[in-house]
Amino acid sequence: MVRLECANPVSADFRTAVSGAIGTFLDRQAPILGDLHPATAPLLERARSITDGGKRLRPAFCAWAYAAVADTLDLPDPVTQAAASLDVLHTSALVHDDVMDASDFRRGVPAAHRQFESDHRDAGWRGDPEQFGRAGAILLGDLLLVWSEEMFRRSGLTTDQLERGRPHLEAMRTEVTAGQYLDVLAQARDPYTISRTAEGRDQLADLVRTVVTWKSASYTIRRPLLLGAALGGADAAQLGSLTSFGQPLGRAFQYRDDVLGIYGDESLTGKDSGEDLRVGKLTLLAAEAFGRATEDEASELAALFGNPDLDEAGIDRAREIIDSSGARDAVEEEIRREFDLALAALTAAELSGAGRAGLTALARAAVRRAF
Repeated sequence: MVRLECANPVSADFRTAVSGAIGTFLDRQAPILGDLHPATAPLLERARSITDGGKRLRPAFCAWAYAAVADTLDLPDPVTQAAASLDVLHTSALVHDDVMDASDFRRGVPAAHRQFESDHRDAGWRGDPEQFGRAGAILLGDLLLVWSEEMFRRSGLTTDQLERGRPHLEAMRTEVTAGQYLDVLAQARDPYTISRTAEGRDQLADLVRTVVTWKSASYTIRRPLLLGAALGGADAAQLGSLTSFGQPLGRAFQYRDDVLGIYGDESLTGKDSGEDLRVGKLTLLAAEAFGRATEDEASELAALFGNPDLDEAGIDRAREIIDSSGARDAVEEEIRREFDLALAALTAAELSGAGRAGLTALARAAVRRAF
């Protein structure tokens, strides 16, 4: 059992408990894979690597919602394991996301598909190493998805808790997958061409906000909150309040991520701050920049956006255009507005005082990236 800390909502003890729950679960999978064939070892090795670390944000929101409803800071081991299963689900999505985005790195190390690709090259196997890498990563992501469900089901929760929690977990998987498809659809749009009309600008921004709502906001914060609350025995009013808190907070969290994706300190984020520009990632920040920039600057940004060979000078110029358009200020204002909506909903919610304090601290940390 781990005890939550209001002033430190993602404490070292909590992280250790989540990591321990995942590690123990993966230990149980080792003999199963070993009995299948020794060549499956890279699957488990990479599962361990990619699930080790991270912000533990989804487990934390799940845990604090449970605490706020159950009125206790002592987190039972089954609830900890159920919350930890959300990070196994998350790593499944990350592996697949990296394949779709053709990302080279994840958390400072080569992305899973690049590691499988290296296996192929090093061994001198026949066929295309890149295709092998993508296939290996897709299967690893599928395996992690299966394991996340198994980890939840075998967590030790009561039958009633499993039944109360399962609908939220099922909805979470559906929402993030559909949201990911909407993101793929959005990324296929040309933001420069669409943004040449007022109607196109509005449609583009609305599409991005829809993607953020289902791919990120609900998946990252709202559903983990509802899962934890359901495990704690929440009533309909509490679930409604947590939805009103979690959805705008999740959007604020993703918009902050988008800003950091272009302006972030790489030493703190662990992410190349030019990557979103090089791959042409369509975010609210990008949509606002194309919609607000002058014709000349929008055209110039279009030439920089999505250029895989973009150098530091090009990155700096793109930042200048985004700044001068007013897009960054607009997104910062939207972050503040969504965050204020979230805190107002949390203040009005019928939750324990300690639980509300922990969720408030966690919300601030999520949007400020104070982890």
